[in-house]
Amino acid sequence: MRIAVLALQGAFLEHQQMLQSLGVESFLIRNLEDWKEDKDGLIIPGGESTAMMRIIKDENLFESVRKAISEGLPVFGTCAGLIMLDKDHLGTMNIRAKRNAYGRQLGSFVCNELFNGLGNIPMVFIRAPYIAEVGPTVEVLSTVDGNIVAAKERNQLVTAFHPELTDNTLIHQLFLDMCE
Repeated sequence: MRIAVLALQGAFLEHQQMLQSLGVESFLIRNLEDWKEDKDGLIIPGGESTAMMRIIKDENLFESVRKAISEGLPVFGTCAGLIMLDKDHLGTMNIRAKRNAYGRQLGSFVCNELFNGLGNIPMVFIRAPYIAEVGPTVEVLSTVDGNIVAAKERNQLVTAFHPELTDNTLIHQLFLDMCE
């Protein structure tokens, strides 16, 4: 199995390290030439969604990424990756995100909360969004203080938090199971 990690900006190396700890090969996508490599799934990391959207368009990746996801390529978006998949950006997932929902950097926090099917897991929120609106085919996987922070729709998994910044591999394993 080979997982592509979008490496335009943000926490892509931490996702690569998590995949390596699970014995899974990964490679970085920085441009259209990288995108042509065979892949079983895609991770869109946290970072700054506005910058990442600009770069994905500048590198002529926007349409290729959107088409592959729409055709079934499994994708896992964390934090800014969640925002990028919503209706207002790549538009592949029937969600609408509220950006910086918990405030600025000082509003960052860590908690342990219930994740559907996985039990309580550590969640690291850094200038995090939450999901303000979900369509009828979206499965809510976790909430924190009444806000949706994880969801799944068909081949797409999103978290408002950063599982790659913990040593808990359960969510990455859930994504890898989607890629098989």
